[in-house]
Amino acid sequence: MEAEPPLYPVAGAAGPQGDEDQLGGPDGPEAPLDELVGAYPNYNEEEEERRYYRRKRLGVLKNVLAASAGGMLTYGVYLGLLQMQLILHYDETYREVKYGNMGLPDIDSKMLMGINVTPIAALLYTPVLIRFFGTKWMMFLAVGIYALFVSTNYWERYYTLVPSAVALGMAIVPLWASMGNYITRMAQKYYEYSHYKEQDEQGPQQRPPRGSHAPYLLVFQAIFYSFFHLSFACAQLPMIYFLNHYLYDLNHTLYSVKNCGTNSRGILSGFNKTVLRTLPRSRNLIVVESVLMAVAFLAMLLVLGLCGAAYRPTEEIDLRSVGWGNIFQLPFKHVRDFRLRHLVPFFIYSGFEVLFACTGLALGYGVCSVGLERLAYLLVAYSLGASASSALGLLGLWLPRPVPLVAGAGLHLLLTLSLFFWAPAPRVLQHIWILYAAAVLWGVGSALNKTGLSTLLGILYEDKERQDFIFTIYHWWQAVAIFTVYLGSSLPMKAKLTVLLVTLVAAAGSYLWMEQKLRRGAIPRQPRIPRPQHKVRGYRYLEEENSDESDAEGERGGGGGRGDCAEEEAPPAGPGPGPEPAALFRRPCPYEQALGGDGPEEQ
Repeated sequence: MEAEPPLYPVAGAAGPQGDEDQLGGPDGPEAPLDELVGAYPNYNEEEEERRYYRRKRLGVLKNVLAASAGGMLTYGVYLGLLQMQLILHYDETYREVKYGNMGLPDIDSKMLMGINVTPIAALLYTPVLIRFFGTKWMMFLAVGIYALFVSTNYWERYYTLVPSAVALGMAIVPLWASMGNYITRMAQKYYEYSHYKEQDEQGPQQRPPRGSHAPYLLVFQAIFYSFFHLSFACAQLPMIYFLNHYLYDLNHTLYSVKNCGTNSRGILSGFNKTVLRTLPRSRNLIVVESVLMAVAFLAMLLVLGLCGAAYRPTEEIDLRSVGWGNIFQLPFKHVRDFRLRHLVPFFIYSGFEVLFACTGLALGYGVCSVGLERLAYLLVAYSLGASASSALGLLGLWLPRPVPLVAGAGLHLLLTLSLFFWAPAPRVLQHIWILYAAAVLWGVGSALNKTGLSTLLGILYEDKERQDFIFTIYHWWQAVAIFTVYLGSSLPMKAKLTVLLVTLVAAAGSYLWMEQKLRRGAIPRQPRIPRPQHKVRGYRYLEEENSDESDAEGERGGGGGRGDCAEEEAPPAGPGPGPEPAALFRRPCPYEQALGGDGPEEQ
């Protein structure tokens, strides 16, 4: 059987006619340079281009999965450690035996204050940090601060826990704002790589049709929030496999509890001060914290090694070059947009409902009636319901845009009204299935809420110059809502449910009013993004071949590209006074200077 000939000829090898090819020329080391390094005869440009953009699309999917997994691990480690820490520090015996009179409750209160109060100032610095570090590096830095918070729990002291909690509070809004911006950018890049032929026909400066990336954005946000909601289940693993073995049963912890559900006040009023049957060994605590630290470090490696850049380098320079003063002001100027003003109640409700699931529903209804040992399973039910239901956001591919968001709000409305009239009896397990069903259904509403809001913002604000400002505003209002819940933690459950109900109705009504305005053709007022001012002398555009000019700048600037080496504009064509210049009005670029030439006109 004869061997198959190679697909591509080997450079320098003898041809079928000895040392001469079919045209009579030498085919050895003396062959012409063009024949040795020229294009392969079987080269298919269209096929290679298709493979290239397929690799690009796979890279975008890798970025989305890595960012989603990194966010899930980071938030899961943070919630799991905080939950375990607060339960251990709540026990009087643990505090006296392990730490004496160090004042752990005071340290915990100041730590929670640092986590909840510090994000209020995030609107002042988040856009500046994202523009300064870049979207990917802001994600990496924020995940690193979460890992720092985990590491300080090896040595629990005031000077370790409180400063790390303040640093964590500063990183909350930048992390989730950059995550939302990153997922939206990945959807836009996936559209570009999927429709590269249309981009070539339209030209590099032509903006893609509005809403063209929306299907990809729906899919990517569904993936991201499927991973994100799994973080609540991951956070319960230390509780299930470690801490539950040390807890008293409900007959001891709920002995003095009289009222639960809608009749309760504050957080677990009457709960026993001792919840641990035996104290966990310090060696076992170090092992658990080391595992959490390793997972936090893995999340850092995922973001660092697998997440690609959200923007090209010249786009990053454009985003920074609008001026730091303008970057600071633009989040406030976006309040002029009526769409954002109408969505603010939904932003606030988005923060309320997550905290209510973790504190009001899980503690006020769950732990208060069925015991602390079942807290982890209630949150796992909420997590799995929300994660699985994130795929319901894909209904936006076929249904009108308001349907998923309003459906989630309607489900939460029914659950809130039901909880308003339900007061489960303490130490009674017959109604536990109602708690699990309520947790799962609340997770379904949360998934529709989070997926719908993030997708809506990515569709309404497609300009890459605005996305970090918009997601900063969204997550800042969420932080304000969480701070409000922190301040009102001692209120009666009926007051909490009333606030939740009023906010939900206002959010749904305001959102539907916004959609009605858009259908009537109301034009939103958006602040103008200043034109980038490049002060770096070596910065150049490649407009003719591969421009990185921003979309908004391309619309304002029009035509007139500059060359690869151009640094100064050429004078207008036509006769002018004085002798004709001998060369073009620009300096040769460094590459031409290295060659000894005086510009491309020199032959």
